[in-house]
Amino acid sequence: MIRRFFILCSGADRDLLDSCSRGEQIKYAGIGATVFFTALMAFFAASYALYTVFDKVWMALFFGLAWGLLIFNLDRYIVSTLRKRDSFWKEWLQASPRILLAIIIAVVISKPLELKIFEKEINRVLLEQKNQMTLDNQQQLALQFDPAIGQKQAEIAALKQEITDREAETNALYERYIAEAEGREGTGLLGKGPVYKEKREKHDASLAALQALRTENTERIASIEQEIAQLETGLGKAVADSQPVIDGFDGLMARIEALGQLPWFPSFFIFLLFLAIETAPILVKLMTPKGPYDLKLEDQETAVAAWVKQKVDQRFKLADTDRVLNEKIYGEIAEEEAVYAYKKQKAEELMRLQADRFFDMQVKNL
Repeated sequence: MIRRFFILCSGADRDLLDSCSRGEQIKYAGIGATVFFTALMAFFAASYALYTVFDKVWMALFFGLAWGLLIFNLDRYIVSTLRKRDSFWKEWLQASPRILLAIIIAVVISKPLELKIFEKEINRVLLEQKNQMTLDNQQQLALQFDPAIGQKQAEIAALKQEITDREAETNALYERYIAEAEGREGTGLLGKGPVYKEKREKHDASLAALQALRTENTERIASIEQEIAQLETGLGKAVADSQPVIDGFDGLMARIEALGQLPWFPSFFIFLLFLAIETAPILVKLMTPKGPYDLKLEDQETAVAAWVKQKVDQRFKLADTDRVLNEKIYGEIAEEEAVYAYKKQKAEELMRLQADRFFDMQVKNL
């Protein structure tokens, strides 16, 4: 039962193969098994590759099954249409397009499985890329918010500096009226005279202005700090909103690019393995000599070709014979006087009718 199934996978004519030896049947069963397991590996590879794209098991299995059946049909067609020739180089020339197609299929099949085999190494490369992308994203978003935040911080610094300057000015006035009272500056007289009172009034006025300025600037600073907090919140929200995009950077293309950054040697040998599996049925048919099945199949196909060629030749000969007979028959008819007189009479009647019709049309147009 299994052997008949693998023979079916090989694309061989089962009725013709049943008349061959058991060894010939085993050979084609082995070819069919290679075709089947190649398609099975294609199903697994495509399912995993599509799962990384859709993140849905049922969808990955459905399209993976479709891809596996497509590969199965292609391999079966390649093997079944490869015919044994009398010349080895003619066989290679016939098989070269099929080998090229097998190489393409091997690349397509091996790549998803390489992604699975080297999944841990690929995840490490993707993690490094995501970290770098996170830093770059934060820097790019900061360029949008930093100028506004820097401007607000400069305004706060200016307001604080204004308070500091006013405090220094007020302290200087305080030192002046104290020095006047102690007799160290100004009039040099000890005591609180008119000059002392005048300097004290200037200090008190400056102190009142300082208090008012401190209150006003403190309120403005609080308002500006609130605006800075809103900008920083916007920056944090922008970073948080863009982070899922970076976290989702692990699709099929990203993994293939990450695989390209790994050493090529192990990946190349996996490709060679699948290339050997994919081209094995073709190479087996090329390397094995003509067997009983090949001879019987060639006999069957050449018999049909000869029969078709014979029918075509007979059809052309029949046409040539009919042409010769028709020329001879119509030549003898042309020599008979009765036929000539009858054709002449009919021609005269036709010419009279045409003349009468032309005359009627001319009269009608007048």
